[in-house]
Amino acid sequence: MAKIPSFTPQPTADGSFTFFSEAFGEYFHSTQGAKTEALLKFVEPCHLKQKAQQQVVRLLDVCYGLGYNTAAALETIWIINPRCRVELVALELDPTVPRSAIAHHFLSGWNHPIPELLECLVATSEVKTDQLQAQLYFGDARNSIQQLSQSNLQVDAIFLDPFSPRRCPQLWTVEFFHQLAKCCTKTGRLATYSCAAAVRSGLITAGFQIGATPPVGGRQPGTVASFDASTLPPLSERSRQHLQTRAAIPYRDPQLADQAEIILQRRQIEQQASTLEPTSHWQKRWSAKEG
Repeated sequence: MAKIPSFTPQPTADGSFTFFSEAFGEYFHSTQGAKTEALLKFVEPCHLKQKAQQQVVRLLDVCYGLGYNTAAALETIWIINPRCRVELVALELDPTVPRSAIAHHFLSGWNHPIPELLECLVATSEVKTDQLQAQLYFGDARNSIQQLSQSNLQVDAIFLDPFSPRRCPQLWTVEFFHQLAKCCTKTGRLATYSCAAAVRSGLITAGFQIGATPPVGGRQPGTVASFDASTLPPLSERSRQHLQTRAAIPYRDPQLADQAEIILQRRQIEQQASTLEPTSHWQKRWSAKEG
């Protein structure tokens, strides 16, 4: 019998499960609801219900993890249009993560044939059926995305779901976002759970327009990005002002090869030299307004 990888299931508030990453010191999903997060922070902001009317929908899942975002996307699309063909590219650093999710039957709650298709994807890194054409790339997403952008990949939706910027800054840099922008169609959307000013300003620098998405449980709102601002929900005045503070100085990784410590240090040096408003001033101002 195959050994189950050493991840312990952690229940979340909506009844679905997640894992805790010892390597990054964070949970893979919001403990307010892993499955709910996949829908509200990724699937719905990317307008997949509307895009399901297309004959083909193309998805890029950055940090595939347990497979929840992809599973939620497939279920949403196929409930609307069972004939819709989905073309998926998924990127994941650690193969033991999706394998462990499969071993613990985390995907069994989604509609048939989604669990079977994703089990095949994790086992063989590829699926080819009439409904789904999928490829799962293991390794550093910075290398994979450069190869994909050079191959002229064009997708309708991008799920950006790494660990937090302070834990995994490599996948939150302006340069990485530029690669994602190259892979996004003119009408495509990118969704992420993060509302960090550095993430939002990095997306803007890479050519995206941004909007806010609803919070899951008591957590912060997320971010949705596209090339057309008129289709996006507006940012609050507080969030707009946050983008004018030192917190909004983005992460940079010029060669898409630096270690996390170097990326964090580079940003810290840039913040210290910045003439932008200190973020603490912004925090005090808004605390006084809301108090």
